[in-house]
Amino acid sequence: MGLSPRLTGRATARAHHSPAASAFLRRIEPFFAGRDVTGGPLLLATILALVLTNSPWARAYEGFWDTPVKIAFGARQVAHPLAEWIDHALLPLFFVIVGADVKREMVAGPLARWRTAAFPLAGAVGGMIVPVALFLLVAGGTPAAMGWGSVITTDTAFGLALIALFATSLPAGLRALMLAFAAVDDVGGLLVIAFAYSDAIDPVGLAVAAGALAGIMGLRRIGWVSSVPYVLLGMVVWGGVLESGIHATIAGVLIGLTVPVKPRLAQRDFAERVQKPIDAFRDAHDAAERTEDDGREAELRDRAEERLGYLHEMASATREASGRLIELLTPWVNYVVLPLFALSNVRIHVSADLLGMIGSPLVLGVVLGLVVGKPLGFISSTWAASAMGLAQRPDRVSWPMVAGVGMLAGIGFTISLFIAGLAFGEGPLREAASLGVVIASVLAAAIGYATLRHCAEPRPVAEAPSEG
Repeated sequence: MGLSPRLTGRATARAHHSPAASAFLRRIEPFFAGRDVTGGPLLLATILALVLTNSPWARAYEGFWDTPVKIAFGARQVAHPLAEWIDHALLPLFFVIVGADVKREMVAGPLARWRTAAFPLAGAVGGMIVPVALFLLVAGGTPAAMGWGSVITTDTAFGLALIALFATSLPAGLRALMLAFAAVDDVGGLLVIAFAYSDAIDPVGLAVAAGALAGIMGLRRIGWVSSVPYVLLGMVVWGGVLESGIHATIAGVLIGLTVPVKPRLAQRDFAERVQKPIDAFRDAHDAAERTEDDGREAELRDRAEERLGYLHEMASATREASGRLIELLTPWVNYVVLPLFALSNVRIHVSADLLGMIGSPLVLGVVLGLVVGKPLGFISSTWAASAMGLAQRPDRVSWPMVAGVGMLAGIGFTISLFIAGLAFGEGPLREAASLGVVIASVLAAAIGYATLRHCAEPRPVAEAPSEG
């Protein structure tokens, strides 16, 4: 998980201000300002949740997440358990990143060509249909059939984290492929939540969200720069979607897709725009140092500060809004949002009864759908789309690499656990479905990692210095 070039430059500049802290800053900054969502903290939180759920403190632990939290505004109020507030209010931040990152890859990245962009789309369609078919083949006609939605989605964080292990050994297009596929996959899962596991849809809430989205697009069209109205309108989008009965994570994706992916000032124009202000700053600063007139000195220093403000804004304008937003949200998502989601949603009580359900249609259906159905659907649909000339693999991405992504697609986890909770509520069926998701995710991660490791190019080994 490395820094972006822009943040690397900023870290280097900060090191000049504090040479003693330079080495320390360089070690810790990638953890808090990395570009990619990572699955490490999520994995640790999952393990901790499993331990606490099966400890003597299990009742108090689960009671804490079930604590009702109410937000009231006049006569109107919204009340949910704490765990649901995490799902509704924090998890959408993760999907803001997903939406913004996918748009960036499809506008200015490896998926910019429509046939290349169609490749993950085809994979997502097959990766949703085949797992559901296999699940219903095993669990159809039983009470477990309600859990069919838990095999639809892919965990973006875990998938990207495993690909990041081969950062310099696999082509950049593979990460873009995984990201775009998982995003479409997750949107499919969210639509399933909206229409299969939600109550009646409130059109007023949808109208409010649509109006706020239109407001965001209108501000973009007139070139509004300040982030405050965008944030306020984004909160209205979130509130409207939540009020409509559709899961609020849809709002995160929609907001992410509205974020600009091109800078306001091209880098080739930057030097021309700032050269005169730099000279003006230098002249004002030098003149302020020379003058003995206090009033004149204050005037010159204000002029120098004005030039610095202009230079700061011009430098910021060379960075696209999506990049800034992703770098702002990523550490919060990595170390707060996803771990809190795992802590509040992973509730598997390991018992003889639960272990006895490993061979049940529900657990087998989930494992079969994710571990077999996901890669089978992804690989077959992308191959068919390519054979018909409708899609094209990203540059330097081989079919074995595509198979590796298909294996990683079987890591359900985040949204799969969430859908299991919606489908079954509290009780043994939810725990059995969650157990199936965990087993399938571990198997898919192991198989996917082994496949990509086989595909990865060996890293160059530095030669030992010759002894003279």
